[in-house]
Amino acid sequence: MRIIIIHRWGANPQSDWYSWLKRELEKKGHSVFVPEMPNTDEPMIEEWVAHLKRVVGQLDAETCFVAHSIGCQSVLRFLEGEKYSGKVGNVVFVAGWFKLDNLEGEEVVAIAKPWMNTPIDFSLVRRRLNSLTVFLSNNEPYGFVQYNSDVYQKELGAMVVIEKDKGHFTEEDRVVEMPEVLREFD
Repeated sequence: MRIIIIHRWGANPQSDWYSWLKRELEKKGHSVFVPEMPNTDEPMIEEWVAHLKRVVGQLDAETCFVAHSIGCQSVLRFLEGEKYSGKVGNVVFVAGWFKLDNLEGEEVVAIAKPWMNTPIDFSLVRRRLNSLTVFLSNNEPYGFVQYNSDVYQKELGAMVVIEKDKGHFTEEDRVVEMPEVLREFD
């Protein structure tokens, strides 16, 4: 399988648990790529989706995604716009969101607003999903855990797992390994 790991806003391919997951997935024989997303401190939908399109190239049933936070939105918006008629492989999201709270200042709110307010055609995305597993945390600092969980389940048929005390699944939350994500590729 070809697995593409998309990092969060303000991060890079070496942040959080991405390097650990890449190594562990490669040990299982998968081809893994963790691209550096553009303008990571001020992510914009068009830039991230266009970059993902270049990175991914041709979609097929062997193409899988792991995404963190805003990376989840990027994957959804990418899949929404593709002309691919089949289903991709496993998709696993960590701390994915549709609404956020507790944002730090007007600049951050302005960056997040288009991501929260630009609709996604879930029916198009759902047709391209073979399976979607979403990991959220009960103490997500950006709130809306139940809301985000409900949208993933209702609109995308996701299996949602609420982890205990993982925050936003970052190094700052002491999350540097994600064995639960690794198990999704057994």
